Amino acid sequence: MGVSANSLINRPILASIHTEAFRHNLNRVRELAPESKIWSVIKARSYGHGFEAAFKGLESTDGFALLDIQDASWLRGKGWEGRILLLEGLFHQNEVTLALELSCDLVVHCETQVQWLEDYQTKGRKPFNIFLKMNSGMNRLGLNPDAYRVAFHRLHTLGYHLHHMTHFANADQIDQSPTVGEQQECFETAIAGLEAPTSLANSAAIMWHRNTLGDWVRPGIMLYGASPTGQFNDIAHSHLQAVMHLHSEIIDIQELRKGDRVGYGGCYEAPEPMRIGVIACGYADGYPRQASDGTPVWVEGGAANGSGLICPLVGRVSMDMMTIDLRKAPQARIGSRVELWGSQVPVDDVAQKSGTIGYELLCALAPRVPVDIK
Repeated sequence: MGVSANSLINRPILASIHTEAFRHNLNRVRELAPESKIWSVIKARSYGHGFEAAFKGLESTDGFALLDIQDASWLRGKGWEGRILLLEGLFHQNEVTLALELSCDLVVHCETQVQWLEDYQTKGRKPFNIFLKMNSGMNRLGLNPDAYRVAFHRLHTLGYHLHHMTHFANADQIDQSPTVGEQQECFETAIAGLEAPTSLANSAAIMWHRNTLGDWVRPGIMLYGASPTGQFNDIAHSHLQAVMHLHSEIIDIQELRKGDRVGYGGCYEAPEPMRIGVIACGYADGYPRQASDGTPVWVEGGAANGSGLICPLVGRVSMDMMTIDLRKAPQARIGSRVELWGSQVPVDDVAQKSGTIGYELLCALAPRVPVDIK
């Protein structure tokens, strides 16, 4: 008799992806940008959530924006007939034909890509939808304003369907140069007289700079229920929902004496007799090794009254395990369920205690962690 793959999974760690939270967050974008169409950004395997879950939860979007043409092919194979935007355009000239077959929209951000499209169009083939990208101050990708206007005219003459596009460097900050206002002024000055739809706003701009929305918005991190700033307090009242919930269990409990040390390097010393819970999760699962003492972990039913409560991480995170302080969780036991991040513990709070941002933790979920799409 055969053994199913699921029956072989005995380690208790699990990432649950809640597609209803995707739908909720997408509707929140529509409330904030009711006049704009939406590119749902699903690059980096949908920020670590997986394409299957994102496709299921975000299927009412106006379009999907991603990086790799192979991912565009996957979407078409799943039956997606809407628009797909390649956020960095083509990486090689020989991708032009496949991009056409997949009916992709292309970001064009450099002179080389402009030349590829000139070579393609001179053969009299169907033109693409082009999102011509301007460097308005971020200095990452994009044509400078003078070169932008020249490229616009070159591609417009060849019959391409053009859109104006730029990206804000500091929409999640106050008065950091270049400011949103400075970049928007640069953008609007450069496109003056060049009639075409626009796309400017990322998640932070959608939430806090709604005079920049344009015809197409490009939400990323807010669709996943995390903060553009890396600070959960900044979105605490934004009515977003966490999509990924990372859970595990306590697999052992150690009784420590005062002065006992915990984990590699003995970084934590017990200040008094105490219980330590050992959790089946470590940096090989994508949990940050640099998480500091005090990083929150939610323990289900750990309180004396049977409710869940937050217990702090203590000691160094190892490859497969981590340890938490159970002094305030008298009911915690082996088998008690814990949430590493999700609705009880915002991923941004874990990231803040780890010197990083929620984006990185979500994207870094390890392949060995089982995923349940709800």
